[in-house]
Amino acid sequence: GVQKAKSGHPGMPMGAAPAAYVLWTRFLSHDPGRPDWLNRDRFVLSGGHGSMLLYALLHLSGYGLTLDDLKNFRQLGSRTPGHPEYGHTAGVETTTGPLGQGFANGVGMALAQKFLAATYNRPGFAVVDHYVYGMCGDGDLMEGVASEAASLAGHLKLGNLIFLYDDNSISIDGSTALAFSEDVTTRFEAYGWHVQTVHDGNDLTAVETAVRHAQQVTDKPSLIKVKTHIGYGSPSKQDTAEAHGSPLGDEEVKLTKRAYGWDENLFFHVPDEVRAHMTAAAARGKKRHLEWVGLFAEYRKQFPDLAAQLESGAPGDAWKSAVPVFSAENGSIATREASGKVLAAVAPHLPMLLGGSADLTPSNNTFVKGMKDFSPADYGGRYVRYGVREHAMGAVMNGLALTKGMVPYGGTFLIFSEYMRPAIRLAALMGVRPVYVFTHDSIGLGEDGPTHQPVEQLASLRAIPNVTVIRPADANETAEAWKAAIDHTTGPVVLALTRQKTLFIDRSRYGAASGLAKGAYVLAESGPSPELILIGTGSEVGLVLGAYERLAEQGRRVRAVSMPSWELFERQPKEYRDAVLPPSVTKRLAVEAGVELGWHKYAAATVTINEFGRSAPAEALFRHYGFTVENVLARAAELLG
Repeated sequence: GVQKAKSGHPGMPMGAAPAAYVLWTRFLSHDPGRPDWLNRDRFVLSGGHGSMLLYALLHLSGYGLTLDDLKNFRQLGSRTPGHPEYGHTAGVETTTGPLGQGFANGVGMALAQKFLAATYNRPGFAVVDHYVYGMCGDGDLMEGVASEAASLAGHLKLGNLIFLYDDNSISIDGSTALAFSEDVTTRFEAYGWHVQTVHDGNDLTAVETAVRHAQQVTDKPSLIKVKTHIGYGSPSKQDTAEAHGSPLGDEEVKLTKRAYGWDENLFFHVPDEVRAHMTAAAARGKKRHLEWVGLFAEYRKQFPDLAAQLESGAPGDAWKSAVPVFSAENGSIATREASGKVLAAVAPHLPMLLGGSADLTPSNNTFVKGMKDFSPADYGGRYVRYGVREHAMGAVMNGLALTKGMVPYGGTFLIFSEYMRPAIRLAALMGVRPVYVFTHDSIGLGEDGPTHQPVEQLASLRAIPNVTVIRPADANETAEAWKAAIDHTTGPVVLALTRQKTLFIDRSRYGAASGLAKGAYVLAESGPSPELILIGTGSEVGLVLGAYERLAEQGRRVRAVSMPSWELFERQPKEYRDAVLPPSVTKRLAVEAGVELGWHKYAAATVTINEFGRSAPAEALFRHYGFTVENVLARAAELLG
């Protein structure tokens, strides 16, 4: 397949095939006819460059991948892209390729299994009891995200997680010894993992024995180091970097087949006895699925509400009536505080809502009173203490979000979204919906200074396709933002929230209900056919309204628009977008405490910040950088002429 594509990574699939074969034929509980079976074992190929190994297994196991699909490896429109893509190919549990991400996704999947088992299983009804298996390589375990996730998994004692470590000692540059001399097994033991070594990756019995031992250790995740030979069987390229990321070459393929005792003139050929053998292995998984269906039918009779929650995987609508409405008496608060109040109200109605923070819980307002911590003492706890591991938090949340029904949210400062960016991008690529509670969203963070003050982060997150960024203006917009986030189903949602208090917007005064769900809406208007439109997001909507009031007093026809989400706005019909921002009104001023980049799509001028902040109280910083009603008025006057 790699040779026909003239690109790809043949070495890892050749070396790791025996270990993967053992997992898929002797352990993996799965049903190719129902790839979405709730209680299936998960298989994560963290080293996604070895995708041809996974595609071969899916083909042989009956997942609907044909030989033609394998022949179209890496071609436009094929079901066999260069790296596995979730939602594109049946049986692919997560999108992998950026090394370490799949490993951390596996930790999230194992965490989800523990939570669901503790929450929904009942005596005699272990309806959730699957394993998470994975394969990772030297490169995966060099990545920091894998280290963060492994540390967390060991701390949480996730005994349902078993990774085979394909240790072939080769990377793209050459021997891993060029840059990697640590003792991985000792490191993982220090993390609290159960560790074994299989010295010969071709010894099927040894691999099987190690996996069975791993299953018996229920209070530790397991790492099985399997010594393999990259490009196994290739006479000249085995154990070399040449086998890693380039086709072997037509002649070398023939020589390799000869070394295997295979007919070198057979291409994409599967003997009938091999197909029958692999089909029988998959049939055993189907049998386990049918047994589970019978168990679940009885479970449904005895616990109908719990069964309905598990089956639907949808949050329902009961939570919506619990969303608070803020008043002038309690609404002049920071949006991070409003977010905490919304969470407190809706969490009791969302049993699969699983929260957490990267060691910033009091600052993010992500903890709900009464929530228990997810821990080895209580896997039914709904709050994950991720520690100072932002990248792992993002990737673990992806693993959670890949589990039907789970609604994961996680908090940190907006500036530290940088540490999570690869995981955010993959969530967007997969179309899964974690909710990021990113607080301290501007120079309004204040005294901690420019290292902690985000200026370019809103623009950079808006640049990622399929990410929905919402920056609410006040407490009620924050409530609407949470509604939009939970209702959203395709891609991650960013809630950018303030540290500083925001103005309570009395919408009855302006006759405008919140239109956050549409991304932007007319908040106030001083007359027909506006000559100027003021656009704001987040806390700066207060400045827009202040300038609007003054201009209205002067008899100017002005429209004030709150625009909390570009992405939600762009999804609206053109008629709506043109109604909010009429093309005929070209005098528009956007106000946001972030970089200007991107705003000229909507506005002729901006009050923005195109440099790093400084250390000072928030009020002083806003004055220094021109985020005042007076400066908004001055810029508006320039536009009006």
